Amino acid sequence: MNKLYFNTILMTIAIIMLCTPVGANDSNATAKPILLGMSAAFTGPSKGLGIELYRGSQAYFDKINAAGGILGHKIVIKYYDDGYNPLPAIRNTIKLIENDNVQCLFNYVGTPTVTRVLPVIKHFNTDKSVFLFFPFTGAQPQREFPYEEYVFNLRASYRQETWGLVHNLFMVGRKRIAVLYQADAYGRSGWDGVRKALTEKELTIAAEATYRRGADFKDSMKRQVEILSEAKPDAIITIGSYAASAAFIRDARDAGVDVPICNLSFVGSENLLQHLSDLEQETGKSYTQDLINSQTVPSYEDTSLSAVRDYRKAMTENPPAPPEGFGKGYKPLQFSFISFEGYLNAKVMTEIMQRMMLREHFGSLYAATLSIRNLDIGIGTDINFGRGRHQGLDEIYYTTVSNGKFVPVQNWKRWSK
Repeated sequence: MNKLYFNTILMTIAIIMLCTPVGANDSNATAKPILLGMSAAFTGPSKGLGIELYRGSQAYFDKINAAGGILGHKIVIKYYDDGYNPLPAIRNTIKLIENDNVQCLFNYVGTPTVTRVLPVIKHFNTDKSVFLFFPFTGAQPQREFPYEEYVFNLRASYRQETWGLVHNLFMVGRKRIAVLYQADAYGRSGWDGVRKALTEKELTIAAEATYRRGADFKDSMKRQVEILSEAKPDAIITIGSYAASAAFIRDARDAGVDVPICNLSFVGSENLLQHLSDLEQETGKSYTQDLINSQTVPSYEDTSLSAVRDYRKAMTENPPAPPEGFGKGYKPLQFSFISFEGYLNAKVMTEIMQRMMLREHFGSLYAATLSIRNLDIGIGTDINFGRGRHQGLDEIYYTTVSNGKFVPVQNWKRWSK
């Protein structure tokens, strides 16, 4: 066999491989699932966040897998509990990459955990490409140098959420804004967003107080209420998770603080509301008035959106259970903003995986993701990624409590001062 003939054969084989979708002729395709690695809180006071995000994503993947997966490959979430703590999140990340050999990291929950695993992800990228997709946090570190190239965000940032809350409160005359925040990277990220938004309007934070991560609903927030109420704020923005934020709202209302209290999307609106609604039934007092929560996905009550209709059908007809081994004593929510976000995360992740198996992207998650332009996923706004743009959405939605549920804010003037 001469050298020219041999090179011709090699070139022919290469062309055939390039023109064939990855996995199309893989007889072991059904035996080789696509593994996505998830580290999240499945235990502790914030377990509802991890459980509901997982359930929402699993609801979409169940539908895809029932139809045969992606070219025969089922999508599987390999999950570990970190309890919303950084050190377990670091250990989980190393295990997912080194031992489980996941396709990518996916659906991580929380700023204090994500910010600590970013250097780990960067380290692994010296040998191979490792990406984190769609973490449930709006913090800045994964959106900035030197980590932004390793992370793709779907949701808008905390800066966008806090700017919107401050702006809308300002427009109805509420300029003295106090802040309660979790004493960690998440809390400081939200605090910084509020500070920047107020600075634009030549204002400062009226008062601030903190609490320790891991605080539960049974814990007292009376001292924090005293600190903030002394400043006579027009509104309070809390940057916390649902158990601690609900405890603060309880103690604030009991102390006669009746100004609007706002929460960021991370809080877990339905879990927050459950605590307060149960308390209302026990005491006969009102704890759910004048609550305003920002969200990074549309309302799951808006059935004019095709994604909402699909999500509600999936969560009604075949609702996923909590991750196996977790969720003891936890009552899963039928619908929530968090599980809807998980559902959308899975929908976009599936699109990326499908594109990755096309010949033009040749197995590259990075190239497949950057190819997404004007992707309609049924929420009324398109998804866009690209070089220098690793955040797919910028929309912020505002909700308040009415008839026992969070519904879209129709008019901010109801809170005019």
